[in-house]
Amino acid sequence: MQWLDSETIGFIFVFLGTLFLIGELFVKAKGIFAILGIAIMATFFSYHVSADAGLWVVILYIIGLLLIIIDGKVITDGTIALIGVILMIVGLSIPSPTFLYGVFVSMAFILGGFSSLLFLKVFPSRELWAKMTLKDRLTSDLGYNSISDEYKVLVGKKGRTISPFRPTGSIEIDGRQYSATSGGLWLEVNTAIEVTSVDGTRIVVKPLEEKTE
Repeated sequence: MQWLDSETIGFIFVFLGTLFLIGELFVKAKGIFAILGIAIMATFFSYHVSADAGLWVVILYIIGLLLIIIDGKVITDGTIALIGVILMIVGLSIPSPTFLYGVFVSMAFILGGFSSLLFLKVFPSRELWAKMTLKDRLTSDLGYNSISDEYKVLVGKKGRTISPFRPTGSIEIDGRQYSATSGGLWLEVNTAIEVTSVDGTRIVVKPLEEKTE
């Protein structure tokens, strides 16, 4: 298997091995991807592992893979998975015969990992790292209301200041209190105001001519 000394062949082997191994983590492929990935990577390591870089690099590679699995199923914050990725790349690079070969297989690992995401378009997902994404939309028909939407109805309404504005403070409208800004104006307590605009949760007011009694 001296053809595995070629950087190009090494790139293809690691790319395909990573594609199937990581792909098995992302999608339900009935173990077929896992078998293919293990077979390809076993061939790669069996040729490159030597007395100088013994079985410990294979163990390093396996530990990295296990860390990715643990992160995806238990921790789901990506931190442990990143460490696992680094360990797998180190495990691939160390037994490489040349520096260029190590660069090639490292690139192949990264490309293979990203390419495995394409399997999600065809196969059912295992939903690793599902906790990191909020899949439910918080829409009003499900009983959720955005605070910014609530504030938008305040535009044009009148109320009064219940604290000094320097230039931010508190206002009261229809018996409810809000934080607001006067856009640079200093206002005294009990000044009649009108809401001129709302930007997200930022309420902008202006003073009226009269003061509330």
